[in-house]
This record gives sequence, C-alpha cells and structure tokens, in this order.
Amino acid sequence: MRDWFGAQGWRPFPFQERCWDAWLEGRSGLLHSTTGTGKTYAAALGPVIDALAELSSAATAPLTLLWITPLRALADDTAQALEKPIQALGLPWTIETRSGDTPSTVRTRQGRLLPSVLVTTPESLTLQLSREDARERFGSLRAVVVDEWHELLGGKRGVQTELALARLRCWRRDLRIWGLSATLGNLAVAKAAMLGSSARRGLLIEGMAHKHYGIDSTLPTEIERFPWAGHLGLKLLPAVLTELERCRSALLFTNTRSQTEAWYQALLEARPGWAGEIALHHGSLDPDARRWVERNLRDGRLRAVVCTSSLDLGVDFSPVDRVFQVGSPKGVARLLQRAGRSGHQPGAVSRVTCVPTNAFELVEVAAARDALTAGRIEAREPVAEPLDVLAQHAVTIALGGGFRPEELLREVRRTHAFRDLSDDDWAWTLDFAATGGRTLRAYPEYRKLAQDPAGIYRVEDAKIARRHRMSIGTIVSDSSLHVQFMNGMRIGSVEEYFASRLKPGDCFLFAGRSLEVVRLRDMTLWVRKAAGKQGVVPRWMGGKMPLSSELSRAVRQKLDQARRGVYEGPEMQAVQPILELQRRWSALPGLAEVLVERVRTREGWHLYFYPFEGRLAHQGLAALLAFRMAQIRPITFSMAVNDYGFELLSPTPPPFDEALASGLFAAERLEADILSSLNAAEMARRQFREIARIAGLVFQGYPGAGKSARQLQASSGLIFDVFEKHDPGNLLLLQARRELLERQLDQARLLETLERIRKGRLVIVQPERPTPLGFPLLVERMRESLSSEKLADRVRRLQVTLEAAADEAP
Repeated sequence: MRDWFGAQGWRPFPFQERCWDAWLEGRSGLLHSTTGTGKTYAAALGPVIDALAELSSAATAPLTLLWITPLRALADDTAQALEKPIQALGLPWTIETRSGDTPSTVRTRQGRLLPSVLVTTPESLTLQLSREDARERFGSLRAVVVDEWHELLGGKRGVQTELALARLRCWRRDLRIWGLSATLGNLAVAKAAMLGSSARRGLLIEGMAHKHYGIDSTLPTEIERFPWAGHLGLKLLPAVLTELERCRSALLFTNTRSQTEAWYQALLEARPGWAGEIALHHGSLDPDARRWVERNLRDGRLRAVVCTSSLDLGVDFSPVDRVFQVGSPKGVARLLQRAGRSGHQPGAVSRVTCVPTNAFELVEVAAARDALTAGRIEAREPVAEPLDVLAQHAVTIALGGGFRPEELLREVRRTHAFRDLSDDDWAWTLDFAATGGRTLRAYPEYRKLAQDPAGIYRVEDAKIARRHRMSIGTIVSDSSLHVQFMNGMRIGSVEEYFASRLKPGDCFLFAGRSLEVVRLRDMTLWVRKAAGKQGVVPRWMGGKMPLSSELSRAVRQKLDQARRGVYEGPEMQAVQPILELQRRWSALPGLAEVLVERVRTREGWHLYFYPFEGRLAHQGLAALLAFRMAQIRPITFSMAVNDYGFELLSPTPPPFDEALASGLFAAERLEADILSSLNAAEMARRQFREIARIAGLVFQGYPGAGKSARQLQASSGLIFDVFEKHDPGNLLLLQARRELLERQLDQARLLETLERIRKGRLVIVQPERPTPLGFPLLVERMRESLSSEKLADRVRRLQVTLEAAADEAP
C-alpha cells in the first residue's frame, strides 16, 4: 500500500496508517479529520490491505465492503476514488453504486449478485435488508464505512442507519464499522451513536484537525444604515463576476434552490458568452442533469456551478479553487464544509468568499471566522427513540426473513437511539406494526405482520409488502410534481404547492431555462421552452435555516466588542456606521445582556427583544411572552421573528412591567405555556403527517399516481383526530407533540435562552423610533401583507425618513 501511495507521489499520513492498523486488529471506530485530508483512503484501504494479504485466484470477490453515504452526489465520486487503488493493485473486486438514481439494468444485476464494494444510501441499504434472502446476500460482508456521519447523526436518517448497522452486526459479529466526519463538535456522542453498545471498544482517531482556510467577504460599496433581509439581492453580482473571471473553477453556494435558480439566471444574463461554461446543481434537477454537472466539474470544464447543499459534502472536485457563499452560512460547520470544496487536498488552502444578502450578515462572517479560530464547531445531537422509525424497521425486518420479538428487541437495544427502550414501548410498537393498534386493528391495511406457529413475525400480504418497500425511508418532503417537456424529456421536479398556482401560459424559471406551462396532469407539469419570456422562480418549502448556537454566541461576542468600540476586520469596519447608530439611538447588548426596546409609533406599541438565538427559538419565545402578558390583561399581539430577535406589536400598551414582576422569563410551566400560546394542535397535526408517513399509516401512492400534499395531510389529519379522540395516549401522538417542541420551536435552546436571561441582565431602552436592529423585524412583519414591489417602495420611504433622523445632531 505504501508503494502504491509512493507511485502517486504521496506518503500515507500517520492517522491513515493508524486506521489501517486498527482495521487489521479487528477494531471499529470514528475517524475525525478536516475536509480534503484523505479520510476515504484511511477508511477504505484497511479492507484492501486485508484482501492483498489473502489474494486468491477467485474471478470476483463477493460483497466485502459496504460504503454508506448521505448524498447521491457522493456515491459516484466515492466509487471512482475507490476504483483507483483496487484496479492498480489487481484485486478481483467490482465496485458499484446503489441509490434512487441507479438504472434499472444495474438494479436487476445487483438483485442477482451484489458487487464486492457497494456504495449506497441509508434508504437503499434498508431496502436491501427487506429482501427474504438479505442474510445470505450480506453473509460475506467484512466492513462498513459510514461517510459524513455528522450529516446523518442529527436526524431520523441517522437512526435508520443505526438500526441497519445493528442488523448487520447481528449477522456478522466480527463486522468492522468505521464512521467518517469532518466538522463535528461532540465526537464522543457521535461515536456512541454509530457503534451503539460496542462504542466503548471503538476507537476515536483524530486526523488532521488543522487546515488553512481563507475566509473573506465581498463588501458592498455603500452600506445602508437600515438593512433588511435580502435587501442587497443581486447588487453584488458585478463584484462576484469580477472574481469569477480570476478563477479556474468555482462553486457558488446558496442556501435555497430558489436562490440557485435566480443567481444562475443573473450570471447568464450578465455573461451570455459563458453559456456552457456555467451550470447549476440542486436536488430537484433530473439525475442525468446532476451527473452531467458533476462529471464536467470534476474534469475542469466548468468555470462556475451555482449550487445548494447538494454539493457541500465530501465530493472531490479538484479543479475548484474558489468557493462563494451567498448569504449567511448560518453555522460554522456549514461554512467550513462548503469552504472545503476548494483546495480539496492535503496542505491546500480552502478559500471561501461570503457574499452578504444584507449588511448584518457581515457580522456573521466575522463571527464565524472567530469561532473557527477558537475551534468552536456545532454539536449534532442524535435523535432518541423515534417510534415511527422503529415501526417501519420492524416491518422491514419481517420482510427480510422475519423476526422473533425478544431477539429483535435485544438487537434494537444495542443501538444508541433505542438503548433505553422500555418493554412497554416495545410491546406497543410491535402491536402497532402488527395490527395498527387499538384504534386501527379493524382495518386490514394496518394489519401488516402475522406470527407463524414458530413465533416468527412475517409479512404475508403481497400488497402490504410492495407498498412498504416503496415507502422505506425517513425523508419526508412536500409532494413533488415532475417537470417534463412535451417530447417526454424530464427536467426535474417542483413542489406541488408552487405548481398548483400556475395555469397554462404562465412562465417560470427552472433548471436555468424559461419554461411555459402547457398543462398539469397526473402529477406531471408539462412544459415547453418560453423563448424571450420572463417568469417567476419556483419556491421550495423549508428554505430558512436558523442561526446555529455556536454562530449565535460568536455574533453576540462581536456585538459586545462593538459596544466597547472594538471593530476588528474589514466586515466589522464596514458595518460600524450601522452599529454606531444602533448604540446612539438605543444600545448594543453585552455578552451577558439581552436588549429590549420599547417603541411607540402610529402602528401601536412595539416591544423588540434581541436574544440572538435563531429564528426557531425566537418563534417559541415570542409566542410564550405574548401568552404570558395576555394572562395578565387581555391583549392582541402581531409578531415578527428573525435570527437576531423578535417583535411584539400591540394596539394598546402591553403589561410588560407587570409581566416582568410576575416571572415573564420563568422556566416553570414552560411546555404547557408554549403549547397554550400557539395553535399547537394544528402544528402537531402537521408534524404528525411526517410521523404517519414514516410509520406506514399513510401511503404516498404508486409512481405516476402519487397523492397530493392536501390528500396526504387530510389522510394523516383524519388519523390524528381519531387518535386524539379515541386513543389520546397513542405514542405516535405524543411523539408528534415532542417533535413540535424539539424541532419546530427548538425547546432546548429556548430553555437555555431563558436561563441566560435570568442569569444575565435585561437592558431596557425606549428609543423614539425603530432602530437599525429593529428595522429588519418591522420589514419582516410588513412582508406578510405586501407584494414585493409594494414592500420595496414602502421600505424605501421608511428608510428615507429614518436616514433623515439619523443625520440630525444627536
């Protein structure tokens, strides 16, 4: 192996050799090393060394190495990376990928015989485990590598992976499992989640933790003292174009698919001669289109690709020498992950240029740089006991050869997610999977499992088996419609709620083209090219990410420095006029302070709070405080939230002082008050839709005849109502309420915020008018009732008035 490395002009790093030694000793573990330092070969070449020592004359080796990746885009890249040493060393190994994009001919071949190395996703692996002959198919497996484990860890896909690994370990006690991660703050927890009950024997190997990053910003030539979300829009496009002209190849990351479409179109309009040299990439594009972009980017044929998170994990695009981040990255780890797409080799500098969409994002860039220097990376907390995933897994294993309840329980408890699963909860889940539970057992479609005379649970109904295999997975999104040319060529997919607002003749921008709607039929949006016509950009749900806890803390530190007159770095110097005006009119909060502004305008009485804890926590906190003040005196509030704070607007003076005296920020009765303060029943109903889909209570439909989002919501909503009325202790119902608090309102962070407020100091001021920090919240509230054009006009008039006031003598 050292000889092969030498032939490439490389030398193995010490951490790579430690991984190979650990493999030869039969150990499992987690490898943590920064992006572009050789994690793939550290994990994969242990089995290769083993195979070299045992090299036989067999024509083709059976399945030996299973590589799990969270992204389809990573699968082909990983397979190519593994192919180089395997071919050069003459191993009789075949390498193939398996995901939702795999052609039917390859799937058919793999149905007969799996390759020596299979690169797959958690969903495709679970589908393989549902085969009757799954144990025999995986009987020769010696190693599993879970790539980008941090990306799976914090969600239900991570739990799905844990359960799949537990099944494989059950069949192969000597199975070696290695996880790979580049940006993670809680490594011990990550290792425990991946290795389950065998985590104590597992190794944690730290690779190259230090990589050189260059983080800078494109600074606006003119800074508005009253910025608002998205106000810079594409104003910085000329500066970005200038920088792109100096690059060999660049990735331009955005935070949403809509932004990707808009920026690609803007680049093409500004530089029509770049047609064919620039491309776009996001998860809604057709797989063939994505593969074309990845191949040409890897071969150095593209000047720039505008993309979303679909390309921000371990893909090796060596020609890329520059990364741009449009908008705030919202987290330190995400910025590092994306920066690492450039200089993706050991010793190279990874350079990222941040392009702000509003001036306050410059503070976030400066804060992210400080957090990186201090080594503060976000933790990813694993999900605990999601019974919807467990119910799905039980049906999968029943299909994959069947199970005895006591044996599967022991296996499941070896995972980190279900290590504390009680006997009662297991019995409830098993009864639910087998019969539908106490409220649904009368309906045949929910009676999925049958116990044979030997006590083994199996799936006997072919229709149930087929529907389950089509529904395997934990990724739940809004219903999508195929976008297809009249000649049959597929372009990608858009979400139903967007397509439902289009009528024949309407135009929209998608996949870099202007398209005209011909008709909407059978979950397909039929289109033709609309030459010379402008159109709207599709909107996808779930585009707004909250500011991470580490970046929030770093932002508060930068504001604390500004409060003391310290403005270090070009970004902070650029926003100094804004922050100085904020300090003159109101205050800048210190590190242990939370600023509250009380403002009276013609609209009413405004309360502005600035905890700087991200929009999810602020949404819950705003509703909580409004509810508690309304308990003192009946009052109605309008609310607006962003990552920095929230606004409560009332037509009459709010009882803020009385509420403060009676425990406005108390943690007591927190859960009850939050649930009372929101339309919690409706929010839990919508959260239940995801749970119902994963648990197999609703079926999304067969290909070409899928159900609409409205139909799915109606089906799950009906079941939700039945459970609430006739089975209020249903564990999936309780899970929906728990997930509402944990995921939609970030309850843990909300609790930390209340604790910080109680231990710190409230700074309460009464400015004469909205301040620079309050202005984005004011605009956010107006956005709900005004069109984009009317909003821009209204905002501009407000800015003129406030700028005039700012220019007056203090």
